[in-house]
Amino acid sequence: MMISTSTVFDAWWGWPPPVLDPAGPYADSVLVLAWALIGIGVVVTAIVVGALYVAIRGPDRFKRKLGGEKAVWIGGIAFPGVVLTGLLVWGLTLTASLTEPVPDDAMRIRVTGYMWWFDVEYLDERGNVVLRDANELHLPVDQPVVLELESGDVIHSFWVPNLSGKRDMIPGRTNELVIQADRPGRFGGVCAEYCGGPHALMGFVTLAHDAAAWEEWWTARTTPIPAAAEQDVPGDLPALATPAPIADVPDGPDGRELFMASGCAACHRVAGTEANGLTGPDLTYIGSRLSLGAGILPNNRGTMIGWIGDSQSIKPGNRMPSYDMLSAEELEAIAIWLEQQR
Repeated sequence: MMISTSTVFDAWWGWPPPVLDPAGPYADSVLVLAWALIGIGVVVTAIVVGALYVAIRGPDRFKRKLGGEKAVWIGGIAFPGVVLTGLLVWGLTLTASLTEPVPDDAMRIRVTGYMWWFDVEYLDERGNVVLRDANELHLPVDQPVVLELESGDVIHSFWVPNLSGKRDMIPGRTNELVIQADRPGRFGGVCAEYCGGPHALMGFVTLAHDAAAWEEWWTARTTPIPAAAEQDVPGDLPALATPAPIADVPDGPDGRELFMASGCAACHRVAGTEANGLTGPDLTYIGSRLSLGAGILPNNRGTMIGWIGDSQSIKPGNRMPSYDMLSAEELEAIAIWLEQQR
């Protein structure tokens, strides 16, 4: 089951995320260094294999030279010393840009790793949270963005191969990573540090927007959501700026009521409702996300129903129980209501 569900999402995004297609300055230098290391590794391996062949099958005079003191000094000390020193200096120079200061007014986003999902908080210049999301990171193109990386439980590692190197997320510590996209697009990300059972199913999606699309997205997301008391009908679409139409909504149970009655609100927050749980991903914008289950499923009504009803089969060990006590009609009603949260 784990393989098949992941494969569905892989078909959409490519999996694992490509590491040889940099889309930003902070990934480009890492790739150049990686190719250099690979090339030098191939050359050194060829030299070692050649020397081994000579030592076993070569003429006696070459064997004697290979075992002589001169060969040891040149091949065992001088050659690796020169190559490794040169590689160290060149590598530090090449990657110096990764640690250069970014503008003080650069956008800052706090990303916190949990077993097994990512909490995303967009910060203002004073460090206050102005927008909260989960498992999806939005960036404006051509702008360096500072990520404040933290962990809420064990050591994780944040990595978007197209846009940056990787950086650990350590409990009790904030690590910073600068990330930048040079073109609009969708870029997969992963946790790159083994953190427990379904570690391999802990991913996320990064979306880079051009200036106009970014402004539209940011305006829509920061438009205040009305309080629950201001909503006319429970379960109706919250009054966001430009909600997308929801097609094929059958008559049936009230998904909002079922969501609250089933205990989902204890772990999940949905802005504008009484759901204010903080131990699970924020679901305020779940309907507009591209993935479910921290990057492992495409987001549509069918996968939403499957995730709610049997999440433990899809992602064994995750912290959300399977709600297999709900009927198919009830699961669909909750999925439809969540689909409306945009």
